[in-house]
Amino acid sequence: MSALTAPDAATPDTTAASAAAPPRPVFAQDWRRIGRMGAVAVLGQFFISLSNMPVRLDGRTIIEGLLSLGYLSLVIVPFAVGTRVGHQVRREGVPYHAAGAHEVVGGAVIGALAGGGLSLLAILIANFDIREPLVNWSPILADLLAFGRGTAFAVVIWLIIGAAIGAAGGLLRVVPAVARRVLWTMVLAVFGAAVLEALVEDLAEGMHIDSVTDWFYASRGGLTITGAVVLAAGSGALAFVGRGRVRRARARVEMLEGAARSKANLVLILATAAVLIVLPMFAGKLTNELLANVGLFVLLALGLNIVVGLAGILDLGYVAFFAVGSYSAAVLTAATSPRIHPELPWFVALIGVVVLTGLVGLFIGAPVIRMRGDYLAIVTLGFGEIIRLLFLSDWLSGWFGGSQGITNIPGAEIFGLAEVSGTDPRSVFYLVLAFCAIAIYVSWRLERSRIGRAWMAVREDETVAEAMGINTVNVKLLAFVVGAVLGSFSGAIFSAKVGSVFPASFLILVSIVILVVVIFGGMGNIVGVIAGSAVLIGVLGGPKQPGLLAEFSEFKLLIYGALLVWMMLARPEGLIPSVRRTRELHQEEMAQDAWLRGQTEDDDHGNEADASRRAEEPA
Repeated sequence: MSALTAPDAATPDTTAASAAAPPRPVFAQDWRRIGRMGAVAVLGQFFISLSNMPVRLDGRTIIEGLLSLGYLSLVIVPFAVGTRVGHQVRREGVPYHAAGAHEVVGGAVIGALAGGGLSLLAILIANFDIREPLVNWSPILADLLAFGRGTAFAVVIWLIIGAAIGAAGGLLRVVPAVARRVLWTMVLAVFGAAVLEALVEDLAEGMHIDSVTDWFYASRGGLTITGAVVLAAGSGALAFVGRGRVRRARARVEMLEGAARSKANLVLILATAAVLIVLPMFAGKLTNELLANVGLFVLLALGLNIVVGLAGILDLGYVAFFAVGSYSAAVLTAATSPRIHPELPWFVALIGVVVLTGLVGLFIGAPVIRMRGDYLAIVTLGFGEIIRLLFLSDWLSGWFGGSQGITNIPGAEIFGLAEVSGTDPRSVFYLVLAFCAIAIYVSWRLERSRIGRAWMAVREDETVAEAMGINTVNVKLLAFVVGAVLGSFSGAIFSAKVGSVFPASFLILVSIVILVVVIFGGMGNIVGVIAGSAVLIGVLGGPKQPGLLAEFSEFKLLIYGALLVWMMLARPEGLIPSVRRTRELHQEEMAQDAWLRGQTEDDDHGNEADASRRAEEPA
């Protein structure tokens, strides 16, 4: 009998791929892991505080009298480590423990360590003066950490706050998935409403419903307590009532095939176009300016998406095509162009812009296209800087104005009926929207064509693609040219919008920001690229373009870098990835899961065979 029951008793340990084991004991913590993560959290608190982020962001209120963006930057670390300390990797064939009090206690402990970093910083600032190397080591920071009540209070309060926030992070692993979804929806709704305050008020003014926003927002900025409670309760109720409905609706759309799927996609496209056409009519100048800036970066990102996302060519000098498009349009349309000034209509000049930028794409791509990987990235980076320095040089100043640039560029005339210029951001947005529609359609058609499949084959493995008969040189060169042409559209509109072009507008930083947008949104996916531009450029702003959070102007590069590192580690496929790209990046993980699942099935069959054999043996 024991021989029969032993294999069955061992089966749950090896076959429980989805069933969770009982919760771990409360104090059975991995103290080494907690110590390591606590040390990292302390360093993170020091870095955030001494970067002057809490002080600079303290002026932006989230909830009146309760929370500012500065204090929010200090409590993010305890919450993050509190949610992470109890994390378990769930894979096929690997058992895991159910969440319980163990996660809450671990979160509280590591949150207290993170809060202790701020307590230690308050003590150090009060007793040592090292403002010579650390300019932000200031009494202002000490007063902010102490809530204006002294160092002793800061030491105690941050230990308490850190433990409470860390425990809340651990508690998120314990509550049911529905409650967790509702809580996240409530938090994001309140935070989003506070961040989008300027946009909401601008739209409310255009729709003449200022009284509603006056009730939700305080006079000095931020949500009122009543408004935050109502918004949180309403968003939580909607999340609870509508749980699963969005997922089911999306699943139903994805299951459609043929004409039904095309019809559903057409309805969605028309609805989105209607919103984008109607929205600027009710929006003020701030919203339209923001939409125009986002649209310009969407155009640039769509062009780089073809080069990087589809063809897999890491181009760090993409700003060169943006610069060539801007200067070409300026030379062909402006009367102030130093040597050549034909003063062509904007749409006629656009033909010349496309031809010139395509030639520049060929000129840059031809000598470097045979390179691969890091070498190609470095060479394209160099060409991007060469183009900018040529426009800046005295050698070509007689053609492009040198450091003085070209000014008094006329706006874009729309078939002689209207003139689009920076003084009317609504008309600029509509012009950008039209070219974005063209770029989206071109990108979509190319992605599904033979050349698009060749680009993706080169991206996945260039050697195999070449062995399969694809002319990789021509294919990559064509990607360069198409990306250059789409980038030139944005450059031509930019020169007409701003009314002047200078070499300082085309720094290498522009290429890096566009690359971050493509990676963050989802390489190879048009919708992802648009979403990445809306989130990053709309909220944080571009290299020199303001976003909704103007307080983040000096921290843009820091946030861009942190987002890029996080995306590479946690979600390399991007915010809204393409299916093909996701499979490429997670191929090893899926293979490992399949191997583990196969091993588990083999163990099950082996255990069953052993049990049967032993049952047949004579006693």
